[in-house]
Amino acid sequence: MNYFERLPEGCILEILSHTTPVDAVRSCILSRGFKSALESEIIWERFLPSDYQEIIERSEFSPSVCTTKKELYFRLCESPILLDGGKLSFSLDKHSGKKCFMVAPRELIISWGDNLNHWQWKPHPDSRFSEVASLSSVRRLDIRGKIGTKMLSPKTDYSAYLVYKLVDNPYGLESANAIVRFVDYESDTDTENQANTVKLETLPESRRNGGYLQFKNGKFASMRADGWMEVKMGDFNSKKGGDGPVEARLIEIKRLHLKGGLIVEGIEFRPK
Repeated sequence: MNYFERLPEGCILEILSHTTPVDAVRSCILSRGFKSALESEIIWERFLPSDYQEIIERSEFSPSVCTTKKELYFRLCESPILLDGGKLSFSLDKHSGKKCFMVAPRELIISWGDNLNHWQWKPHPDSRFSEVASLSSVRRLDIRGKIGTKMLSPKTDYSAYLVYKLVDNPYGLESANAIVRFVDYESDTDTENQANTVKLETLPESRRNGGYLQFKNGKFASMRADGWMEVKMGDFNSKKGGDGPVEARLIEIKRLHLKGGLIVEGIEFRPK
């Protein structure tokens, strides 16, 4: 006898609401009741962030194009939407339903970013934003992006990533330091000693072992499904920042050789 078949729908909905969306989908094999409950608007409303309506109101996206909450959930997982006139992009992590944000290039603090001799601002066919930051040549590379922790999913482990491309012949970008800090509680000086070393190039296929690869105390970059590259800048938990901002920073100012060929798409904060 399948005892799951005898559970009332309300009980099944309560069970599913305490799982992840992925686990909820897998539960369909248990009984027809679970499969039926998974089509309920109630359960997908619970999987969406509690403030999803407020977030969507900051975009030009119309949720009416989605006929169900389930469709809306997967739409937000698969197609990021732009917020605040293109200052941020927002999406959901498909496995957990947690919030993901990417800070647009124009919202980053880039040393010499307003000097056209060093950085060019232009559209890119693969970018979700109206323009990207393209590094022509600079000796001091310093890029910062921050977001309020109260915007993120609460009590959640996050990672910050630099999202970028390299031109065919980049130079001076072999490695850099990456720092993640809570602005209200940690100074630049305090965190510079804890910086991670990151390599902006990917490891050759013949030497890969799967996933992010360590070299000494740092990580190699990885290719993304959307055609960009990314490198992890650091980890943090959203509960530790109070309501203040968390900042991710890429810096290489000790070796003052010329650097060029970096195209910055943004800095992404997403659940681990």
